[in-house]
Amino acid sequence: MTISNQSLIKKTIHKIITPWYLLPLIDRWLFGQLIPPMIFAISAFTVISLSVGVMFDLIRKIVEFGLPVFLALKVLFFSLPSFLVLSFPMAVLLSTLLAYGKLSSNSELIALKSLGIKTTRIISPAIALSILMTGLTFYFNDNLVPTSNKLAEATLRSGIGSSFSSERGKGNIMFSRYGSRIDPKTNKPTKHNKHLTHIFYASWFENNIMQGVTVLDFSRADIQQILKAESATFDKRNSSWTFLNGSIVSIDRNGQTGNIQFKEYTYPFVEGPMELAKVPKDATEMTLKQAIQAEKIYKKTGNLKEIRRIKVRIQEKFTLPFACLVFGLIGSSLGSKSNLRSSKSQGFGLSVILILIYYVMSFIFSSFGVKGILPPIFAAWLPVLISMGGGIYLLRKSSSF
Repeated sequence: MTISNQSLIKKTIHKIITPWYLLPLIDRWLFGQLIPPMIFAISAFTVISLSVGVMFDLIRKIVEFGLPVFLALKVLFFSLPSFLVLSFPMAVLLSTLLAYGKLSSNSELIALKSLGIKTTRIISPAIALSILMTGLTFYFNDNLVPTSNKLAEATLRSGIGSSFSSERGKGNIMFSRYGSRIDPKTNKPTKHNKHLTHIFYASWFENNIMQGVTVLDFSRADIQQILKAESATFDKRNSSWTFLNGSIVSIDRNGQTGNIQFKEYTYPFVEGPMELAKVPKDATEMTLKQAIQAEKIYKKTGNLKEIRRIKVRIQEKFTLPFACLVFGLIGSSLGSKSNLRSSKSQGFGLSVILILIYYVMSFIFSSFGVKGILPPIFAAWLPVLISMGGGIYLLRKSSSF
């Protein structure tokens, strides 16, 4: 290695290390107490959740379906980001409890307070680390998780083959359209545009083909039509649907009916059913941008329950990462109480209890939001606000010691 290369390496290392040494000594010391238990907690929670959530199921698929071990390892790797975003908030809570509990048990916090250092100053590195983990969790959840979940599903499907192929499609697609009806006297749309004009239903969607299609047409005030077809595809260029092998039944006001059989029929209609069919089944498979787009699609259908559900899930894209900050505040405040003597086992047990309380509360409020009992934004954020209030209360209690 030449002298110039050695000099370049030294300069690079110096640039990396310098910002660390610009921090006050107390912050570097506290970060040194926080980071090791953080790494331990992330590893522990990730291994536990992966074992329960994926590993046992993969072992069963290896034995029963002949899934190759190499592909199982790939699925496990691709599943890792979705479990990391769950582990990050829990790891923040456990690491802050362990770190500050250890400092409390060694009377180091008492020594700091005797020097006039306030509790808020002592826990500020934990809050800073929690904010960093909040940003990291949001990045993982919005960028890595949707892609990695799709890769995991595709890898599993390719490994198992036809026995798993039925999960590629999506069933029971129902799209409702609202608008104005055609007045038979003037043959023009009415002024009222809140009428239900169409119901589009498909029993199955796969490879851009709708199968088992039924369309109820109420767009005219004097006649109703029922269109049934074996399959349908959307022609984006002409903004119309092509139905194959079906029939059209017309019913007028007098109850008279007409029946037309067809092999191919072109029907002008919006792309909404196709857009709805392409919306992922689970919000965890969507990015924030995709979830907002899905909300717009659900608004076109008029399905209030799905609209509320996606609104809650959009807010949860933010509240899930924000749990890192909540747990960081609770863990550091609780751990810095001078009367707390927390071992690793006690800290882990306390973390599990607090995590359970938080996520049960989140699940209950989320259900309230989907059912319409609470507005979606309140349903998603109330657990965070309640927990944050609890953390501030614990911080004041620990500051009084």
